[in-house]
Amino acid sequence: MPYLGETNLLSILHEAAPGLYLDGEDMGQILLPKRYATPLMVPGGAIDVFLYRDSEDRVIATTDKPFAKVGQFAALEVVSINQQMGAFLNWGLAKDLLLPNREWAGTVKVGEKVVVLVRLDERTNRIVATARVDRHLDRTEAEYDRGESVDLIIFGETPLGYKAIVDQSHIGLLYRTDLPAPLPIGSELTGFIGRERPDGKIDLTVHDSGYERIEPLRDKIFGMLKRTEGGFLPYHDKSPPEDIRTTFEVSKKAFKQAIGALYRERLITIDPDGIRLVEKESTTE
Repeated sequence: MPYLGETNLLSILHEAAPGLYLDGEDMGQILLPKRYATPLMVPGGAIDVFLYRDSEDRVIATTDKPFAKVGQFAALEVVSINQQMGAFLNWGLAKDLLLPNREWAGTVKVGEKVVVLVRLDERTNRIVATARVDRHLDRTEAEYDRGESVDLIIFGETPLGYKAIVDQSHIGLLYRTDLPAPLPIGSELTGFIGRERPDGKIDLTVHDSGYERIEPLRDKIFGMLKRTEGGFLPYHDKSPPEDIRTTFEVSKKAFKQAIGALYRERLITIDPDGIRLVEKESTTE
């Protein structure tokens, strides 16, 4: 079943003057406007499209990619403000995204960026934004390793530093004393895990311990490969995270960084069924 605010693979039913009509199943036929159609899109085929509502509140398809889908956080620019309705944000599509008045506090200005969660309003079934991001972040304990790299979006300030969305899910804090300069709200950057606190928040840093952090894991995996018959381990970059943690006691992201280092050194191959020592290394100790 297709979903609003998501990318869906839909079958092309027929072509008409306005564009292509797609099979939206329970949603009925959904129009992909003619400006998005290409000669390769023909009835009987299927295409990936993003579904949202147009200015007339009709479900419509587009091949454009929004800056964020439903369930994702993003820093979006304010393009206009309607005192009765709220602020309208540029999210990469023809119709701007509404940030209703009830979903933000304080003030916003045209041209500024605001950090929001894109969500589906259960009452109206419309895609909207909310700037009340705190209440939508995961407060449960995250499974990160100290020094692990994470993607950050800065969304607020405290006396100690900056509040950040960590990998689209958790909340973290970057300390002012750790930063060379102030960070504007909406800044997107790479950070690193410092420590996880009992309240579910994460202390962050912008300093990468880099190879010093990955080297022990890289050596551990390399040693395990040399000790196994045939120099093979049935783990790879598509293995379930829980299997990686059980075997290597690290997150999947750290595991991928370690095997990536071994691969770049041409010490292993990454096969569909696991990782394997290259032959020249399997014969030397």
